[in-house]
Amino acid sequence: MNPEHKHIVITGAASGIGKALLIQLSAIPCTILAADLNADALKSAVDALSGSARVYTFVGDLSTQTEVERLFHEAAQQFGHIDVFIANAGFAYYEQFAHADWQHIERIFALNVFSPIYSAARLREHSAGRPYTLVIIASAMAYIAIPGYSLYAATKAALDRFAEAYRHDLPAHGQLMMVYPVATRTGFFAGAGRNVPVMPPSQPPEVVARAIIAGLRANKRKVFPSMTFRLLRLTGFTLHLTRMISHLVGGMQLRQWLKQKPPAPS
Repeated sequence: MNPEHKHIVITGAASGIGKALLIQLSAIPCTILAADLNADALKSAVDALSGSARVYTFVGDLSTQTEVERLFHEAAQQFGHIDVFIANAGFAYYEQFAHADWQHIERIFALNVFSPIYSAARLREHSAGRPYTLVIIASAMAYIAIPGYSLYAATKAALDRFAEAYRHDLPAHGQLMMVYPVATRTGFFAGAGRNVPVMPPSQPPEVVARAIIAGLRANKRKVFPSMTFRLLRLTGFTLHLTRMISHLVGGMQLRQWLKQKPPAPS
């Protein structure tokens, strides 16, 4: 779907990939509803825009059904309908998963998995037969999990399996595009934990945003912004070897990080 003159929702729009998308899409004639939990960061991002797009803002916690419903209501109030919904909001833990903490698990699944899946169903209802495209930001970790990211990798793998089956449920007027970035050089890692190591390959958010917009224009089903990762996926053997190396290096990084990590406050 060509984004020109379309109504677009971007979640997680105040930072990282979402902010890069906001900046690049704001340069074309379209209407954007930029959503984020951080009101100050969102205002700062929108105030810095200089493009031709009309931009509205939404502040809310999209890990809850109530706020997702409010987002769709706000879009209906501002747009009338949504052409493109980019489910980008999400976060990671970098940790040794060693404690039974239901809320800890629920928190990451609520935003990373429940919110985009629920939005997929709401977007279909909202479309009322009009063409629409849902973009879900997954991760290369849907294919290759890295030690320290047990829960995060599980959320992205869940989205990948959902998409694989959900394509059979899509109406003729609906499209689904999955995006699989490698490590993206944003505040994502600072949010995941203190002094979190970054395993290569990595890329800036601007590259990911350009790939997403190009994928929209070309009606892609899957987008792999990293050329390196695309090449690694060419054969099963290469992917298996990459997985082995990632587990070895990632395990070493996690053990080193745990040694340097300050003790939790008592």
